[in-house]
Formats: sequence, C-alpha cells, structure tokens
Amino acid sequence: MPLNRQLPSLKARALACLARREHSRLELEKKLQPHAESAEQLQQLLDALEAKNLLSAQRYADSLIHRKASRFGAQRILAEMKQQGLDETIRATSATVLQATELQRATEVWQKRFGVVPQDWREKTKQAAFLQRRGFSLSVIRQVLKDAELPGVE
Repeated sequence: MPLNRQLPSLKARALACLARREHSRLELEKKLQPHAESAEQLQQLLDALEAKNLLSAQRYADSLIHRKASRFGAQRILAEMKQQGLDETIRATSATVLQATELQRATEVWQKRFGVVPQDWREKTKQAAFLQRRGFSLSVIRQVLKDAELPGVE
C-alpha cells in the first residue's frame, strides 16, 4: 500500500530554508525556483516573506559578517554580498563595519596560520599571498607583515 505523501508547499520549503539560516533573496529564489509553478508565484512568495520580515537583506548581511569575518577580509565578504544581490547601501554599511576591525582580524588570521616571522622574501610573499586570497587589503597586509618584519626585509 503506497503512502500518499503531500510534497511541502513552496512556502513551507522557504520557511524551512529560513529556519536553518538567513538567506539572501537571490539565494532563496534559486533554491525554490525548481519547486515553483511559475516565476510570478515565486516572486509573490518572496515579496510576502519580506513584507512579514521573515526574509531580510540586512539580517543576511549581518549573518554573513558574523559567520565569515573571523576568517576573511572585507573585500571577499563584500564580493560575496554583491554576488548574492545585496544592494549598495547594505554593502556600504557592512564595509564600514568590516574595515573598522580589518587589521585586528588580519593579524589574528596571520597568527593562526603562520605565527612566525617570515625568514626571507619567499616566505613573506607566501604569507602576503595567503592574506590576499582571504580578501584582506594590501595596506592591511603590509601592516600585518610590517609588525612581524625582519630588519632589512621590506
């Protein structure tokens, strides 16, 4: 005897996603699109979720910063926000918050990964490249490595 299970509604799927973690509108739209009957239905649901403040771009940005700031620089986090479709005002506000602690965060990432003064140019370049891949600005990287600099190595 087969079970007649009802598939979850589009709204139930959206709420399940939002219960796990915050999502950007674009991210949630991509996840729900295969289950929507029409693009109009999906847009109406997303509008309704935003109207009820269940879907919030600002909360998503705050969540993203909270999850990633201890490991990544402002450039990388802001690029992800742009990729997720967050508007310029939210990104500008987030940039201000991230840049205020950028040097401290970069130093902590460097300390955790390396923790030793670079012994030569090759090692210094390796450390700088690592921090750059993490999205820290060049001026912050210079400052972190200057604080751990060898005499005569610049």
